[in-house]
Amino acid sequence: MVDGPRGVDVGPIRDEDVQAVGEFLHRHLNSRLSGRLWARSALPTWTVDAPNHGFLLRQGDDVVGVYLAFYSERRAGDDVRKVCNLAAWCVLEEHRAHGVRLVRAMLRQKGYDFVDLSPSGNVVDLNTRLGFEFLDTTSAMVPNVPLPSRRGVRVLTEPTDIEQALPEHELAVYRDHRHAGAAWHFVVQVGDESCYVVARRDRRKRMPVFATLLHVSDPAVLARAGHAPYRHLLLRHHTLVTLAEHRVAGRPPRLSRPLRAPRRRMYRSAHQTPASAIDYLYSELTCVPW
Repeated sequence: MVDGPRGVDVGPIRDEDVQAVGEFLHRHLNSRLSGRLWARSALPTWTVDAPNHGFLLRQGDDVVGVYLAFYSERRAGDDVRKVCNLAAWCVLEEHRAHGVRLVRAMLRQKGYDFVDLSPSGNVVDLNTRLGFEFLDTTSAMVPNVPLPSRRGVRVLTEPTDIEQALPEHELAVYRDHRHAGAAWHFVVQVGDESCYVVARRDRRKRMPVFATLLHVSDPAVLARAGHAPYRHLLLRHHTLVTLAEHRVAGRPPRLSRPLRAPRRRMYRSAHQTPASAIDYLYSELTCVPW
């Protein structure tokens, strides 16, 4: 750990710190998640040589601030780029001035693309000053109504059925995320074509009745499936509306309408990675079920 002013130290979150970090986030950020669930959610379900789980602030033996991170290695053509997803950030009010030290520690790590998929409040302005750019999160709201499925359309949810339907690359993604705490998995089949979908529950205005599409392997197949995917999200996960970003899901269904205030998502690339290559897999969005 590095000594800071007034006895507040900043250091990496190691495996042995995760339970204390989970209890801190339960008490001070989101009490809907238990300390144990926070701790479990902070551990990625995929294999990666991560330097840490983010950074923390300590005063003596007490955790007084946390900035979680999720690391991954993503292939872009023939290259492999390292990604750091900036996740939950919480600092006690009396130590708020030290919060920027967590940001500096995170961004000081060389060779990473940094993504912040849930910035809020002052974090957006801070990220902008630090060189982050916005992703285009233009979104549609799709009502999850129980319309009959089109002929020849199936929704697969059993793990064995999903695995048999996926090509090698998507199968690897599924196996990496199968046990992620926030991710829902299903495959939409239209005739002989398949589309792998990863979704999660979301809250808007404190109402947990929304689903968000995080990954759509083939937006054209999703579009041809009609309302079957949204019927599934209603009946299986009891969500009333699906939030579908155009960059993830492609053309929105006819019954949808534009979302006036979509969530902001930001990134800063060390590799000049185009925005089109940034996705929401291997991140807090798949791991943390807030």
